[in-house]
Amino acid sequence: MDLSALNAKVAQFARERDWEQFHSPKNLAMALTNEVGELVEIFQWLTEDQSRQAGSDPRTAQAVRDELADVQIYLSRLAYVLGVDMNEAVTSKIAKNAQKYPADKVRGTNKKYTEL
Repeated sequence: MDLSALNAKVAQFARERDWEQFHSPKNLAMALTNEVGELVEIFQWLTEDQSRQAGSDPRTAQAVRDELADVQIYLSRLAYVLGVDMNEAVTSKIAKNAQKYPADKVRGTNKKYTEL
């Protein structure tokens, strides 16, 4: 995964609008939380089956795409501002999760690693 082009595009967007002054980690984290809340709101009263179809259901699909995009934009911006290489961070975290959740022990269960 390479997010450098996305990060550059989002940074340029902010720079062109002179918004960098507002993009402190605190503000970006709060904005990210708000966008996640808007995404969650789409799913709030859906059944499990409806939630699985939300990305393709004409009544919810565009809203899902828009909110996912907003979450990604703020996440990318926050990582950029903090100097976090998300490619490395995600790769490292997946490796840590593989240690905590070995496939042969967790296949088919939703137990937390402390319960295994």
